Amino acid sequence: MQKRLNVESVRAAFENKGLNAAAAARALQVSRESISKWLAGECFPRPDKLLRLGSLAGLAISSLVISDDSATPRVAFRKKGNAKTTSAHIQNAQEMGRMLRSLVPYLPARTLTAPPVLKDPSTDYAYLQTVVAGVRSSMGVAQTDTIVFEQLVKRFSELQVILIPVLWGKRNRHENATHIHLPDSATTWVYLNLDVEAHDFLFWISHELGHSLSPSLEGNDAEDFADAFAGALLFPHEVAQPLYEEIVGKPQRDQMTAVVQRAQLFTISPFCVEKEINAYARSARLDEINLRPSIGGVTTNFNKGYQSVSSAVFHGHPPEPGVYIKAAKEYFETDFFDALSAYLRESGKGFGFVQTVLDLGTIDAKGIYAELS
Repeated sequence: MQKRLNVESVRAAFENKGLNAAAAARALQVSRESISKWLAGECFPRPDKLLRLGSLAGLAISSLVISDDSATPRVAFRKKGNAKTTSAHIQNAQEMGRMLRSLVPYLPARTLTAPPVLKDPSTDYAYLQTVVAGVRSSMGVAQTDTIVFEQLVKRFSELQVILIPVLWGKRNRHENATHIHLPDSATTWVYLNLDVEAHDFLFWISHELGHSLSPSLEGNDAEDFADAFAGALLFPHEVAQPLYEEIVGKPQRDQMTAVVQRAQLFTISPFCVEKEINAYARSARLDEINLRPSIGGVTTNFNKGYQSVSSAVFHGHPPEPGVYIKAAKEYFETDFFDALSAYLRESGKGFGFVQTVLDLGTIDAKGIYAELS
C-alpha cells in the first residue's frame, strides 16, 4: 500500500499553530529541506518522524496519512546471503519508485505502452520450460546454446524495461538487483548492481527478466518464480536432462566434475546446474543427484575464477561519473540517464534527488548530478 502525507491537512495545522518550515524543522530535529520535501509530496517521513509530525501538528495518523493501493510502487528484491529484508528496505525501494515517477514524462514514447506479460506465472516445471523455450526463441537462442549478456539486454529493451546499472558494492546491505514496477504508468525499472561476479550477474539479470514478465506476483511468490525462471532460462531441460543421464549413478567426484564443466560453459553457478538437473529429476520422478556438502566448497573456488562486472567494464578502477554514465548507456541501452538529465534541468532539483533515486552516497551523487545537470 502506498502511503502519502496529507499535505493539505499538515499545512493547515501549521498555519493554525503559527508554524513555518524553519520552526517545524527545529521542533522535529530535521532539516528545512526535509520539511519542504514532505510538504511538496516528494518523500514520506520515516515512522519516527511521522509520529512526531503528527504530535506537532495535532493530527491523528488517520488524518495525517493518505493510503492508495492502486498506485503503490511494486518492489521485488532479495538481500544478499543471509541478510534480512525488512520493512525499511521495502519503504526505501518504494521511495525510489516514487522518485522514478517524476522521470516518466521524459521517457521515449516507445516505453509508455504496456509490454506483454505472463497471464498466470507458475513454478511448475513443464510450464517454466514452455515459457523459457518461447523466450529463447524470441531472443534467437537455441535451447542448447549459452545465453549471453547482450541478448538479455536486448530482450529487456523489447519489453520496454528501463535498466539502471549501479555500483552498490558487495556489502550485505546491498541487493544484487531491485525491481520496481509503477502501476500508474505501467513502467518497469530494474536496478542492476554491477559489483557482482559475472556468472552471478547473468543469473540475476535473468531473475529480473522473470520479474518483468510476472508483474502480478509479489513477495516470496515473485522471488520464487523469478529464481525458477532464471535457472530454467539459463540451463533448460534440453541440457539438464542429458547431463542428468550422463552422471546419474557415477561417483560424486565425477558428477561434480561434469557439473562444474557445464557451469563454466553456461557461465552460471554450479549450484544452479545442480538445481536444474534435480528439477528435471523431480519432474520425471527420478532420484535426485546429491552433491552435498562438497558443492559448497567447489562453488566458492569456482567463484574465484570470475571478476565482477564492474571490474571488467571499468578495468578495476572506480569510474568517473562521465565514464560510468557513458558505459551505462552503451552496454545497457538505457534511457534512464537521459530522462534523469532532462528532469534535473527542467525542474531545478538538486543532487539530493540523484542521491535518493540511485541510493548513493553524497559524493557520488554530487558527481553524477554535476555531469547530468
